[in-house]
Amino acid sequence: MKKIVITGGAGFIGSHVVRLFVNKYPDYQIFNLDALTYAGNLENIADIQDKPNYTFIKGDIVDANFINNLFEKHNFDGVIHLAAESHVDRSISDPLSFVKTNVIGTMNLLNASKNIWKNNFNGKRFYHVSTDEVYGSLGLTGLFTESTAYDPNSPYSASKASSDHFVRAYGETYNLPYVITNCSNNYGTYHFPEKLIPLFINNIIENKQLPVYGDGNYTRDWLFVEDHATAIDLVFHKGENHETYNIGGFNEWKNIDLVKLLCQLMDQKLGRKEGTSASLITYVKDRPGHDLRYAIDASKINSKLGWKPSVTFEQGLERTIDWYLANEKWLKNVTSGDYQKYYDKQYDSNN
Repeated sequence: MKKIVITGGAGFIGSHVVRLFVNKYPDYQIFNLDALTYAGNLENIADIQDKPNYTFIKGDIVDANFINNLFEKHNFDGVIHLAAESHVDRSISDPLSFVKTNVIGTMNLLNASKNIWKNNFNGKRFYHVSTDEVYGSLGLTGLFTESTAYDPNSPYSASKASSDHFVRAYGETYNLPYVITNCSNNYGTYHFPEKLIPLFINNIIENKQLPVYGDGNYTRDWLFVEDHATAIDLVFHKGENHETYNIGGFNEWKNIDLVKLLCQLMDQKLGRKEGTSASLITYVKDRPGHDLRYAIDASKINSKLGWKPSVTFEQGLERTIDWYLANEKWLKNVTSGDYQKYYDKQYDSNN
Protein backbone atom coordinates (compact mmCIF):
# COMPACT_ATOMS: atom_id res chain seq x y z
CA MET A 1 0.00 0.00 0.00
CA LYS A 2 1.48 3.31 -1.11
CA LYS A 3 1.66 5.96 1.62
CA ILE A 4 1.13 9.55 0.50
CA VAL A 5 1.32 12.58 2.80
CA ILE A 6 -0.53 15.67 1.60
CA THR A 7 0.44 18.84 3.45
CA GLY A 8 -2.18 21.56 3.89
CA GLY A 9 -4.92 19.02 3.22
CA ALA A 10 -7.50 20.86 5.32
CA GLY A 11 -7.10 24.02 3.29
CA PHE A 12 -8.85 25.12 0.13
CA ILE A 13 -6.90 23.37 -2.64
CA GLY A 14 -5.52 20.68 -0.36
CA SER A 15 -8.95 19.46 0.74
CA HIS A 16 -9.95 18.89 -2.88
CA VAL A 17 -6.73 16.97 -3.54
CA VAL A 18 -7.17 14.84 -0.40
CA ARG A 19 -10.77 14.04 -1.31
CA LEU A 20 -9.81 13.07 -4.86
CA PHE A 21 -6.95 10.79 -3.78
CA VAL A 22 -8.87 9.12 -0.93
CA ASN A 23 -11.84 8.33 -3.17
CA LYS A 24 -9.92 7.46 -6.33
CA TYR A 25 -7.13 5.36 -4.80
CA PRO A 26 -8.54 3.05 -2.10
CA ASP A 27 -5.28 1.07 -2.20
CA TYR A 28 -3.30 4.16 -1.11
CA GLN A 29 -3.03 5.29 2.49
CA ILE A 30 -3.53 9.06 2.46
CA PHE A 31 -2.18 11.13 5.36
CA ASN A 32 -3.49 14.67 5.67
CA LEU A 33 -0.96 16.85 7.51
CA ASP A 34 -2.28 20.28 8.48
CA ALA A 35 -1.53 22.81 11.23
CA LEU A 36 -5.19 23.93 11.25
CA THR A 37 -4.40 27.62 11.15
CA TYR A 38 -7.17 30.09 10.28
CA ALA A 39 -7.65 28.76 6.73
CA GLY A 40 -7.46 25.06 7.62
CA ASN A 41 -10.85 23.55 8.34
CA LEU A 42 -11.68 19.88 8.90
CA GLU A 43 -15.26 20.61 7.80
CA ASN A 44 -13.78 20.86 4.30
CA ILE A 45 -13.19 17.10 4.31
CA ALA A 46 -15.82 15.85 6.73
CA ASP A 47 -17.25 13.58 4.02
CA ILE A 48 -14.11 11.39 3.93
CA GLN A 49 -12.97 11.49 7.55
CA ASP A 50 -14.15 7.93 8.24
CA LYS A 51 -12.65 6.33 5.14
CA PRO A 52 -10.31 3.43 6.02
CA ASN A 53 -7.49 4.77 3.83
CA TYR A 54 -7.51 8.26 5.37
CA THR A 55 -5.59 9.59 8.38
CA PHE A 56 -5.50 13.16 9.68
CA ILE A 57 -2.41 14.44 11.49
CA LYS A 58 -2.28 17.86 13.14
CA GLY A 59 1.20 19.33 12.88
CA ASP A 60 3.29 22.23 11.65
CA ILE A 61 5.83 21.77 8.85
CA VAL A 62 7.97 24.46 10.51
CA ASP A 63 8.71 22.03 13.36
CA ALA A 64 11.69 20.07 12.02
CA ASN A 65 11.80 17.50 14.84
CA PHE A 66 8.11 16.75 14.43
CA ILE A 67 8.46 16.35 10.65
CA ASN A 68 11.54 14.11 10.93
CA ASN A 69 9.84 11.85 13.47
CA LEU A 70 6.65 11.71 11.42
CA PHE A 71 8.49 10.70 8.25
CA GLU A 72 10.56 8.08 10.07
CA LYS A 73 7.42 6.62 11.63
CA HIS A 74 5.39 6.31 8.43
CA ASN A 75 8.10 6.08 5.74
CA PHE A 76 6.01 7.90 3.14
CA ASP A 77 6.38 6.99 -0.51
CA GLY A 78 5.22 10.36 -1.75
CA VAL A 79 4.78 13.96 -0.63
CA ILE A 80 2.29 16.38 -2.16
CA HIS A 81 3.21 19.70 -0.62
CA LEU A 82 0.45 22.32 -0.61
CA ALA A 83 0.83 23.78 2.89
CA ALA A 84 1.63 27.47 2.54
CA GLU A 85 0.88 30.97 3.65
CA SER A 86 -0.70 32.32 0.49
CA HIS A 87 -2.43 35.67 0.98
CA VAL A 88 -0.45 38.57 -0.51
CA ASP A 89 -1.95 41.20 1.81
CA ARG A 90 -0.98 39.16 4.87
CA SER A 91 2.56 38.76 3.51
CA ILE A 92 2.94 42.52 3.31
CA SER A 93 2.01 42.97 6.97
CA ASP A 94 3.84 39.87 8.28
CA PRO A 95 6.51 38.68 5.80
CA LEU A 96 8.47 36.61 8.32
CA SER A 97 5.58 34.18 8.78
CA PHE A 98 5.72 33.48 5.05
CA VAL A 99 9.46 32.79 5.20
CA LYS A 100 8.94 30.35 8.09
CA THR A 101 6.14 28.35 6.51
CA ASN A 102 6.94 28.58 2.81
CA VAL A 103 10.74 28.36 2.94
CA ILE A 104 11.73 26.72 6.23
CA GLY A 105 8.70 24.40 6.14
CA THR A 106 9.55 23.26 2.62
CA MET A 107 13.17 22.69 3.64
CA ASN A 108 12.06 20.51 6.55
CA LEU A 109 9.96 18.38 4.20
CA LEU A 110 12.82 18.09 1.70
CA ASN A 111 15.28 17.03 4.39
CA ALA A 112 12.89 14.50 5.88
CA SER A 113 12.16 13.01 2.45
CA LYS A 114 15.85 12.78 1.58
CA ASN A 115 16.66 11.14 4.90
CA ILE A 116 14.00 8.42 4.84
CA TRP A 117 14.47 7.57 1.16
CA LYS A 118 18.27 7.30 1.57
CA ASN A 119 19.01 7.50 -2.16
CA ASN A 120 16.57 4.66 -2.86
CA PHE A 121 14.23 6.77 -4.95
CA ASN A 122 12.40 4.03 -6.82
CA GLY A 123 8.68 4.77 -6.64
CA LYS A 124 9.24 7.93 -4.60
CA ARG A 125 8.15 11.46 -5.48
CA PHE A 126 8.21 14.93 -3.92
CA TYR A 127 5.53 17.11 -5.49
CA HIS A 128 5.81 20.82 -4.77
CA VAL A 129 2.78 23.02 -5.54
CA SER A 130 3.71 26.61 -6.36
CA THR A 131 2.14 29.68 -7.93
CA ASP A 132 2.30 31.79 -11.08
CA GLU A 133 3.15 34.80 -8.91
CA VAL A 134 6.81 33.73 -8.78
CA TYR A 135 7.08 34.93 -12.38
CA GLY A 136 6.22 38.52 -11.49
CA SER A 137 3.97 40.68 -13.64
CA LEU A 138 3.12 40.51 -17.33
CA GLY A 139 2.41 43.45 -19.59
CA LEU A 140 -0.66 43.55 -21.78
CA THR A 141 0.58 40.64 -23.90
CA GLY A 142 2.44 37.38 -23.40
CA LEU A 143 2.06 34.33 -21.18
CA PHE A 144 4.06 32.70 -18.40
CA THR A 145 5.78 29.51 -19.56
CA GLU A 146 7.85 27.00 -17.61
CA SER A 147 11.00 28.79 -18.76
CA THR A 148 9.90 32.31 -17.76
CA ALA A 149 12.48 33.93 -15.47
CA TYR A 150 11.44 34.37 -11.85
CA ASP A 151 10.70 37.95 -10.83
CA PRO A 152 8.63 37.96 -7.59
CA ASN A 153 7.23 41.27 -6.38
CA SER A 154 5.67 40.50 -2.97
CA PRO A 155 6.94 38.75 0.17
CA TYR A 156 4.51 35.93 -0.60
CA SER A 157 5.75 35.34 -4.14
CA ALA A 158 9.38 35.75 -3.03
CA SER A 159 8.91 33.05 -0.39
CA LYS A 160 7.33 30.70 -2.93
CA ALA A 161 10.09 31.41 -5.44
CA SER A 162 12.67 30.57 -2.79
CA SER A 163 10.96 27.27 -1.98
CA ASP A 164 10.84 26.39 -5.70
CA HIS A 165 14.59 26.97 -5.94
CA PHE A 166 15.30 24.75 -2.95
CA VAL A 167 13.21 21.92 -4.42
CA ARG A 168 15.17 22.13 -7.68
CA ALA A 169 18.46 22.35 -5.76
CA TYR A 170 17.65 19.12 -3.89
CA GLY A 171 16.89 17.52 -7.23
CA GLU A 172 20.23 18.56 -8.67
CA THR A 173 22.36 18.06 -5.54
CA TYR A 174 20.81 14.91 -4.08
CA ASN A 175 18.91 13.59 -7.12
CA LEU A 176 15.66 13.87 -5.14
CA PRO A 177 12.78 12.91 -7.46
CA TYR A 178 10.58 16.00 -7.65
CA VAL A 179 7.96 17.69 -9.79
CA ILE A 180 6.80 21.30 -9.48
CA THR A 181 3.60 22.90 -10.69
CA ASN A 182 2.88 26.61 -10.87
CA CYS A 183 -0.83 27.38 -10.93
CA SER A 184 -2.97 30.43 -11.59
CA ASN A 185 -5.64 31.84 -9.26
CA ASN A 186 -7.90 29.08 -7.97
CA TYR A 187 -11.60 29.46 -7.22
CA GLY A 188 -14.31 27.06 -6.12
CA THR A 189 -15.91 25.48 -3.06
CA TYR A 190 -14.50 25.45 0.50
CA HIS A 191 -12.45 28.61 -0.15
CA PHE A 192 -11.75 30.68 2.96
CA PRO A 193 -13.36 34.11 2.41
CA GLU A 194 -10.26 36.26 2.31
CA LYS A 195 -9.62 35.86 -1.43
CA LEU A 196 -11.63 37.84 -3.98
CA ILE A 197 -14.41 35.49 -5.07
CA PRO A 198 -15.45 33.96 -1.72
CA LEU A 199 -14.95 37.30 0.06
CA PHE A 200 -17.23 39.10 -2.38
CA ILE A 201 -19.84 36.34 -2.32
CA ASN A 202 -19.96 36.64 1.46
CA ASN A 203 -20.01 40.45 1.35
CA ILE A 204 -22.87 40.46 -1.14
CA ILE A 205 -24.87 38.10 1.06
CA GLU A 206 -24.21 40.43 3.99
CA ASN A 207 -24.76 43.63 1.95
CA LYS A 208 -21.22 44.81 2.70
CA GLN A 209 -18.90 46.85 0.48
CA LEU A 210 -16.93 45.15 -2.28
CA PRO A 211 -13.42 46.67 -2.06
CA VAL A 212 -11.70 46.74 -5.47
CA TYR A 213 -8.01 47.68 -5.57
CA GLY A 214 -6.98 50.63 -7.73
CA ASP A 215 -8.89 50.93 -10.99
CA GLY A 216 -9.87 47.25 -11.02
CA ASN A 217 -7.99 46.54 -14.24
CA TYR A 218 -5.60 44.00 -12.76
CA THR A 219 -5.91 40.80 -14.78
CA ARG A 220 -5.77 37.22 -13.55
CA ASP A 221 -6.08 33.76 -15.07
CA TRP A 222 -8.68 31.75 -13.11
CA LEU A 223 -8.58 27.99 -12.51
CA PHE A 224 -11.45 25.92 -11.09
CA VAL A 225 -10.10 24.11 -8.03
CA GLU A 226 -11.48 20.70 -9.02
CA ASP A 227 -9.65 20.98 -12.34
CA HIS A 228 -6.48 21.84 -10.42
CA ALA A 229 -6.89 18.72 -8.26
CA THR A 230 -7.24 16.61 -11.41
CA ALA A 231 -4.07 18.16 -12.81
CA ILE A 232 -2.20 17.42 -9.58
CA ASP A 233 -3.30 13.80 -9.81
CA LEU A 234 -1.99 13.57 -13.37
CA VAL A 235 1.34 15.22 -12.63
CA PHE A 236 1.91 13.14 -9.50
CA HIS A 237 1.36 9.88 -11.37
CA LYS A 238 2.50 10.65 -14.91
CA GLY A 239 4.72 13.73 -14.79
CA GLU A 240 8.45 13.40 -15.44
CA ASN A 241 10.90 13.81 -12.59
CA HIS A 242 12.72 17.15 -12.35
CA GLU A 243 10.09 18.82 -14.55
CA THR A 244 7.85 21.84 -14.03
CA TYR A 245 4.29 22.09 -15.33
CA ASN A 246 2.24 25.28 -15.45
CA ILE A 247 -1.47 24.82 -14.70
CA GLY A 248 -3.82 27.55 -15.88
CA GLY A 249 -7.44 27.96 -16.81
CA PHE A 250 -6.93 29.57 -20.25
CA ASN A 251 -9.22 32.13 -18.72
CA GLU A 252 -8.19 35.77 -18.19
CA TRP A 253 -10.43 38.27 -16.46
CA LYS A 254 -9.92 41.83 -15.33
CA ASN A 255 -10.85 42.08 -11.67
CA ILE A 256 -13.57 44.64 -12.24
CA ASP A 257 -15.17 42.57 -15.03
CA LEU A 258 -15.13 39.48 -12.81
CA VAL A 259 -16.70 41.42 -9.94
CA LYS A 260 -19.46 42.78 -12.19
CA LEU A 261 -20.24 39.26 -13.47
CA LEU A 262 -20.29 37.98 -9.89
CA CYS A 263 -22.67 40.78 -8.88
CA GLN A 264 -24.97 40.00 -11.79
CA LEU A 265 -25.11 36.29 -10.94
CA MET A 266 -25.60 36.98 -7.22
CA ASP A 267 -28.52 39.31 -7.91
CA GLN A 268 -30.14 36.56 -9.98
CA LYS A 269 -29.51 33.88 -7.35
CA LEU A 270 -30.73 36.04 -4.45
CA GLY A 271 -33.74 37.42 -6.30
CA ARG A 272 -32.48 40.97 -5.99
CA LYS A 273 -33.03 43.81 -8.43
CA GLU A 274 -30.33 43.96 -11.10
CA GLY A 275 -27.59 46.37 -10.04
CA THR A 276 -28.14 45.89 -6.30
CA SER A 277 -24.89 44.05 -5.71
CA ALA A 278 -22.91 46.24 -8.13
CA SER A 279 -23.86 49.27 -6.03
CA LEU A 280 -21.66 47.79 -3.27
CA ILE A 281 -18.48 48.13 -5.38
CA THR A 282 -16.00 50.52 -3.76
CA TYR A 283 -12.59 51.42 -5.18
CA VAL A 284 -9.86 51.39 -2.53
CA LYS A 285 -6.20 52.38 -2.36
CA ASP A 286 -3.98 49.99 -4.27
CA ARG A 287 -1.73 47.60 -2.40
CA PRO A 288 2.09 47.79 -2.68
CA GLY A 289 3.81 45.64 -5.31
CA HIS A 290 0.54 44.83 -7.08
CA ASP A 291 1.24 42.82 -10.26
CA LEU A 292 -0.67 44.05 -13.31
CA ARG A 293 -1.38 40.75 -15.04
CA TYR A 294 -0.86 37.01 -14.69
CA ALA A 295 -1.56 34.58 -17.53
CA ILE A 296 -0.35 31.01 -17.84
CA ASP A 297 0.54 29.03 -20.93
CA ALA A 298 -0.67 25.55 -19.95
CA SER A 299 0.16 23.94 -23.30
CA LYS A 300 2.89 21.70 -21.81
CA ILE A 301 0.59 19.87 -19.38
CA ASN A 302 -2.03 19.73 -22.11
CA SER A 303 0.27 18.16 -24.70
CA LYS A 304 2.31 15.94 -22.36
CA LEU A 305 -0.41 14.72 -20.00
CA GLY A 306 -3.65 15.50 -21.80
CA TRP A 307 -5.00 17.85 -19.15
CA LYS A 308 -7.39 20.71 -19.88
CA PRO A 309 -10.06 22.54 -17.84
CA SER A 310 -13.39 20.72 -17.66
CA VAL A 311 -15.58 23.80 -17.18
CA THR A 312 -15.78 27.34 -18.49
CA PHE A 313 -15.29 30.14 -16.00
CA GLU A 314 -18.98 31.02 -16.11
CA GLN A 315 -19.92 27.38 -15.36
CA GLY A 316 -17.40 27.10 -12.54
CA LEU A 317 -18.39 30.43 -11.04
CA GLU A 318 -22.07 29.52 -11.04
CA ARG A 319 -21.30 26.17 -9.35
CA THR A 320 -19.20 28.02 -6.79
CA ILE A 321 -21.93 30.55 -5.99
CA ASP A 322 -24.54 27.80 -5.70
CA TRP A 323 -22.36 25.93 -3.22
CA TYR A 324 -21.82 28.97 -0.99
CA LEU A 325 -25.51 29.81 -0.99
CA ALA A 326 -26.34 26.21 -0.05
CA ASN A 327 -23.66 26.15 2.66
CA GLU A 328 -24.19 29.40 4.54
CA LYS A 329 -23.66 27.52 7.81
CA TRP A 330 -20.11 26.65 6.71
CA LEU A 331 -19.56 30.25 5.65
CA LYS A 332 -20.81 31.69 8.93
CA ASN A 333 -18.71 29.20 10.88
CA VAL A 334 -15.43 30.10 9.18
CA THR A 335 -16.07 33.84 9.28
CA SER A 336 -16.93 33.68 12.98
CA GLY A 337 -13.82 31.67 13.85
CA ASP A 338 -15.77 29.21 16.01
CA TYR A 339 -14.14 26.22 14.34
CA GLN A 340 -10.69 27.58 15.23
CA LYS A 341 -11.59 27.81 18.92
CA TYR A 342 -12.73 24.19 18.82
CA TYR A 343 -9.45 23.00 17.23
CA ASP A 344 -7.36 24.92 19.75
CA LYS A 345 -9.20 23.27 22.60
CA GLN A 346 -9.46 19.81 21.07
CA TYR A 347 -5.91 19.38 19.83
CA ASP A 348 -3.92 21.43 22.32
CA SER A 349 -5.30 19.24 25.12
CA ASN A 350 -4.16 16.12 23.29
CA ASN A 351 -0.64 17.22 22.42
